[in-house]
Amino acid sequence: MSKTVLMFAGQGAQAVGMGRDLASALPAAKNWFDRANAALGYDLAAICFGGPEPELTKTENAQPGIFLVSWVAFQVLKEQAPGLAFHATAGLSLGEFTALTAAGAMSFEDGLRVVRQRGRFMQEACEVTEGGMAALIGIEEIAAREVCAQAGVVLANLNCPGQIVISGAADKIAAACDLAKGKGAKRALPLTVAGAYHSPLMSSAQPKLEAELARIEVCTPVVPVISNVTAVPHEGPDAIRARLVEQVTASVLWEASMRYLLSEGFTRFIELGPGTALSGFMKRIDKSAQVLNVADLASLEATAKALAG
Repeated sequence: MSKTVLMFAGQGAQAVGMGRDLASALPAAKNWFDRANAALGYDLAAICFGGPEPELTKTENAQPGIFLVSWVAFQVLKEQAPGLAFHATAGLSLGEFTALTAAGAMSFEDGLRVVRQRGRFMQEACEVTEGGMAALIGIEEIAAREVCAQAGVVLANLNCPGQIVISGAADKIAAACDLAKGKGAKRALPLTVAGAYHSPLMSSAQPKLEAELARIEVCTPVVPVISNVTAVPHEGPDAIRARLVEQVTASVLWEASMRYLLSEGFTRFIELGPGTALSGFMKRIDKSAQVLNVADLASLEATAKALAG
C-alpha cells in the first residue's frame, strides 16, 4: 500500500480567482468559504475569488486565503475520493498550520484565525524593517551558507536541490546576490515580497503569535506532521506551539522534511492549495515519487481519478 503525504501550500502561491471554480461547482466547497467568512467577520472569499491583486497579496489576506483554499481542496478531495487515506502531513511555512489542522491538532476556525493574525503580525514586522528576500538558483547549500555569512543575511528556505531562498536587510540582500553569482549561482533573483520572512527581522511577530497560540486548544496530531524547523514530526501541544513561534524567524527545512518522509517509505505526495510549487520541489527531490495536486476542479478530477485507479 502506498504511504501518502498531504502537502499544503505556503505564501506566494496566492492568485486572484483561487478556489472560485470549486466554490461555484461544489456546495461543500462554498459552505467552507461561507464558514470562513463567518469566523473572520469579513469576506475573505471575495478577495480570493476577485482580488484585486494588491488586496490579496497583503500578508494578512494572503495567509488566511491560502490556508482556506488549501483546506477546501483537502475537503473536496475527501468527498471525491472517499477511500483516501493519508499517513502524514506537511506544509510550507504558513502551510504548516493547514497541515496541523488537517491532522486534527487544531480546529478549522482556530487555525484560520491564528493564520490571519500571524499574517497581520508579520506585516507589522515588515513595516518597521527594511527587509528583502532572494532566490538563489543552482548553488550548493555550503556555498549559500558562505554567502549568507559574508553578507550578513540568513537562509530562509532550503526548498529542493538547486533552489535556496535567502532573507535579511534589503541592502544586504543585493550584496548577497552579487556574492552568490561569484560563487557559481546560475541566477540570484530578488523576490517581490513585503519583507524578510524567516529571518531575525520578523522577531517582533513572535511574542504576538505566541499569545495567540496560547488562546487556542492544540491537540496531538492523529498522523505525523513534519515541522519546518526540525524536519521531523511534531511532538505534543506545547512543542507544537513553540515550534510554530520559532518558525517565524527560522529556516524552512523543506528538502530535509521531504527526504525524511522518503526515508520513512512515503511514495505518494498530494499538494493541496493554489499553485504547484511543492509538486515542483518534490520532482527535483525524487523523480520516482508519485506527485498529485488539487488546486481547482480540473486537478481535483485528475487526482481523484488517479487515486481511484
